[in-house]
Amino acid sequence: MLATVRDGKLVHIDSDPAPDHPNRLQLRACLRGRSYRQIVYHPDRLRQPLKRVGRRGEGKFAPIAWDEALSLIAEQTRRITERYGALSHFVMPASGMMGVNKGADWARRLLGLYCGDYLGKYGSYSWGQTAYATELTYGTVYSANHVSDLVNSRLIILAGHNPAETIFGTNGMMHYRSAKEAGARLVVIDPRYTDTAATLADEWIPILPSTDAALFAAMAYVILTEGLQNQPFLDRYCMGFDEAHMPPGIPGGLSFRSYLLGGAGEPAKTPAWAESMTGVPAERIVRLAREYALAQPAALIQGQGLQRHTNGEQTARMGIALAAMTGNVGVHGGWASGAAGWPETVVLDRIPSQGGAIQIPFFLWTDAIFRGAEMTAEVDLIRGADRLPGNIKCLWNLAGNVLINQHANINRTAALLADESLVEFILTSDLFLTPSARFSDIVLPATSYFERPDIVQPWNQGDYIIYMNQVLEPLAGCRNEYDWMSELADRLGCGADFTLGRDITDWLRACCAITARRHTDFPGFDRFREQGIFRTEINGPGVAFERQISDPERCPFATPSGKIEIFSRKLFDRGEPARVPAVPQYVACDEGPAPTAEERFPLQLIGWHSRNRTHSTHENNPWMNEVQPRQLWINPADAARRGVTDGANVRVWNQRGSIQVIARVTPRVLPGVVALPEGGWWRPSAGGEDLGGAINILTTHEPSPMSHSNPQNTTRVQVQKMRV
Repeated sequence: MLATVRDGKLVHIDSDPAPDHPNRLQLRACLRGRSYRQIVYHPDRLRQPLKRVGRRGEGKFAPIAWDEALSLIAEQTRRITERYGALSHFVMPASGMMGVNKGADWARRLLGLYCGDYLGKYGSYSWGQTAYATELTYGTVYSANHVSDLVNSRLIILAGHNPAETIFGTNGMMHYRSAKEAGARLVVIDPRYTDTAATLADEWIPILPSTDAALFAAMAYVILTEGLQNQPFLDRYCMGFDEAHMPPGIPGGLSFRSYLLGGAGEPAKTPAWAESMTGVPAERIVRLAREYALAQPAALIQGQGLQRHTNGEQTARMGIALAAMTGNVGVHGGWASGAAGWPETVVLDRIPSQGGAIQIPFFLWTDAIFRGAEMTAEVDLIRGADRLPGNIKCLWNLAGNVLINQHANINRTAALLADESLVEFILTSDLFLTPSARFSDIVLPATSYFERPDIVQPWNQGDYIIYMNQVLEPLAGCRNEYDWMSELADRLGCGADFTLGRDITDWLRACCAITARRHTDFPGFDRFREQGIFRTEINGPGVAFERQISDPERCPFATPSGKIEIFSRKLFDRGEPARVPAVPQYVACDEGPAPTAEERFPLQLIGWHSRNRTHSTHENNPWMNEVQPRQLWINPADAARRGVTDGANVRVWNQRGSIQVIARVTPRVLPGVVALPEGGWWRPSAGGEDLGGAINILTTHEPSPMSHSNPQNTTRVQVQKMRV
């Protein structure tokens, strides 16, 4: 982004003016970035520290000076550390940004230096299930080809993937268009007729949420029974597809092939079997399976939304099994499926810290508030220790809204945080008094992207890093986290170790040291800062696992067996075959498709990442609310049964809570499914009903059984028209 500043004021934001070249596309900013002036100068920007004066969560604060705020934070940090130990501190898993100059990283550095440790976390709300499943199967999460390689695909299947709205990496849509121009056929599988389906797809296949693994299993059945699988690939590179390629000591009948064919009371995973759960006609499943097997090479690309279910890991594993069955792993135009991570193209150092080796699954931080001392490695998948020594007592929330808004089951979380006998101190630094900030004891006014220097890497795929020059002085009263944490470190007696005598520019320079060593074309830090961007040359589109496929003896997969592990001994040893099967299986979700019309909550609710927000950021941006109004999508058939008309105010509720929102009656969502964009700010009425469209009032906090990740697209609700 290019900022125009006049008389110290940001007046205009533009984007990359460089011309497009086939191997170096223009880096176009999205609508959210282009509208950021509305955030910088929003009238609700925090301008001074706040101290809670009412009950926690009540939202009552009094302004205080920075000196008093830092004294209170230092006092609470000392007290909690001395009484409960270092692992009672937890830095929230959200940061609002992707740069080096990140408040959460500075907090971890400070805690590591002062306390000697802190409670860490692993996984993420974005891709917890699929990252776990992909690493289990391939030994790494980096399973994507470079998106530019899609021009070599003959068929592209986007399962729950919506790059037109989510913007899954800069210029992603251009690469899909290039693939279509090169002759690729594109199919979208999604409960919604998304903008991607509307603008790119040759075909839209609607599917009931949480049933993708059943669809994939039936496709695998067709491929197997019609002899369309790449058996030489499976024999050489995979473990667990059939009985002839199982680990030693495993009983018979537990291979993936045995699961597909059924037996011993289990049904065969036929298209007819899958139709009853997915809503996809059996004949369409057969045709899609044949297309995928025969259109070599083909790319099955899974979006992250379809793994945010109670058993989302199975969907990721099933997609990987399909890619292996068709030999689409490690080849140009293929796609290994799963998490589809991409390694950093331009290497950049991060802020160094110490500690955090004892980790909880990211989604279980609320559990660690009231039962941390009971959490174990065996039951709760704690890493680095057999069990936790105690509960979380202090939460550091740096530019994140997960504390309340983006975590599941808001009412449960709010009750936990309101109980001051549990968490004893909560600190937030942010631009606004978000729903999460309202549950804090101290709130500090932060700086925007334009008011501090930083270096950022592209999210997902990209051949560049960007130097974000500071173009504005911080608004009066606002401070960057590094600046106030440096003062806090002084008060805690570790200031010299925290800063190492560096200002923030010195730290950014240090982070580029590895860049200069690894990239001979790096122009040096000063030139990089002047140019604002460093782009490196890529020798052709990268292909995940190309080395493993071309030379399996010298480059095995990073799994215990050195192969693609369709069968996982690690999962087998957990001894929970019904909940955590050793081979990919369709495991029905508790709040999956409603079995009968009499179900109390008959509609499946899903969230999606809309074009107007990045999670909850830009929720209060007036320009972005014009782009995508806050609406619940509901099919005309479901609306008619409830007397709901387009634009009507409706109540959406289940056993966890209720919200009020405007209905959009549209055939672009499957009957039996309603959809609400995630990220609306929780705004409870006096009676506790949400008026802000916060989907997490309705979502479950029960974690997925395999990785203990977030299942926020597994939700059933009821909808009714509000009385005028």
